Amino acid sequence: MKKIFVLLSVMAIALAACSPAKPASITGEWTLESYGDPANPTPSAPDVETSIIFGEDGQVNGTVGCNGFGGDYKVGDGTITFGALFSTLMFCEGAAGEQEQIVLGTLVETTSYTLNGNTLTVTSADGSSVVVLVKK
Repeated sequence: MKKIFVLLSVMAIALAACSPAKPASITGEWTLESYGDPANPTPSAPDVETSIIFGEDGQVNGTVGCNGFGGDYKVGDGTITFGALFSTLMFCEGAAGEQEQIVLGTLVETTSYTLNGNTLTVTSADGSSVVVLVKK
């Protein structure tokens, strides 16, 4: 009986050691580095506040052009699902307006993401657009 208990204990420890590591979290504040075409992303507009905060509470907020935005999100296995995002409604033109439109257009419904060190890349559901963020 003791041999079986010892064997089961050793097996449990071995299985626990083989369990995959918990993936790194996307929570925290991120700065926009680039956005748009995955093959040739556009650098973020200079002199425009560009940050996104993923809260531990499932809330996302930030500013990526002229307006602030917020809403909720849920992380899955390699995916981020965004709920309806709200935004302030100030007129935004030029590079800042284009940046805001493309970034917020990418953060819709279920997107895929990769986290490589301090770089988070979010890809739109159809794969036509990316948002590249750097941990602040």
